[in-house]
Amino acid sequence: AEQHFMVGQCVVYYVFTERPAAMPRLLLGPDRGLRVEHLARERRWQDVSMARMRALHPALGGRLGHGACFVFCMDVDQHFSGAFGPEALAESVAQLHAWHYRWPRWLLPFERDTRSAAVLGPGEGDLYYHAAVFGGSVAALRRLTAHCARGLRRDRSRGLEARWHDKSHLNKFFWLHKPTKLLSPEFCWS
Repeated sequence: AEQHFMVGQCVVYYVFTERPAAMPRLLLGPDRGLRVEHLARERRWQDVSMARMRALHPALGGRLGHGACFVFCMDVDQHFSGAFGPEALAESVAQLHAWHYRWPRWLLPFERDTRSAAVLGPGEGDLYYHAAVFGGSVAALRRLTAHCARGLRRDRSRGLEARWHDKSHLNKFFWLHKPTKLLSPEFCWS
């Protein structure tokens, strides 16, 4: 990220982890910072993924949100191999899922369980978005994370789990509230 992500811009990386002490010290460039935030340990990887929305929402209302104009949420295991710069900034940013972007609409893996808050009915859903990269203004991300966290809580209270976890809820949000910027799959290949 230091070589390719928002080069020349002021950037603060936030790493949310259950093991803050394990985070290595990193040498960062000028106007670059790192903050490590503690998260509770989750039992399953699916729960780690779904906890992201619960953790991001209050963080965006706190220190993270007060110091930022734009925020990108990304999986921590990504490797940057090319420029990811200001051309990606917008009010609401979604990325097409690399596995599904060439699939016909009827094959896209939207949530179809009508009991789930993430459900998209027949004829609903247009593009399939990846949860490994999304972003936008602090206000837009607060709306997105609130929507997803609320849907995840509702499903859990009913003993449900959407087929693709937080990604299903993210896709529901972007069906209801179209992103203002759409990133190609090249921003996050599998």
